[in-house]
Amino acid sequence: MFEHLTWANARILKALQNMKVENEETVQLFSHILFAEKVWFTRMQGLDSSNIPIWTEVDLKVCSELVEQNKELSTKFLSQLSNTDLDKLVFYRNSKGTEFKNTIREILTHIALHGQHHRGQINLKLRADGIEPANIDFITFVREY
Repeated sequence: MFEHLTWANARILKALQNMKVENEETVQLFSHILFAEKVWFTRMQGLDSSNIPIWTEVDLKVCSELVEQNKELSTKFLSQLSNTDLDKLVFYRNSKGTEFKNTIREILTHIALHGQHHRGQINLKLRADGIEPANIDFITFVREY
């Protein structure tokens, strides 16, 4: 699932980089995906994520850097994870300061679904601007690997 996520992020990044004019709304959606991934992996490591923005204006260069950082972060985290770790609880505060707890399994599922939801929104905006959307379908990923 996370190999697909990384692949899909790279495809969206490439589609946005190929645009003649940078669309701030699509870049903001993409950066939201990437910052949210970073927040969740930070929380699962038991670290404070309050200094990581969820919604902020950045350019595609920052997005490109985040794609690589998140790939490294997720690969390292997942490679050290055992099946028994999936049911461990993570205690964290959301961006509004409210405390929650979820299992690592629930958080990982959320990360994958959250990103796919917003990548779909980005593709919708690309199509509305007359640009061919990035094919980020899981089945396409499976066929290519």
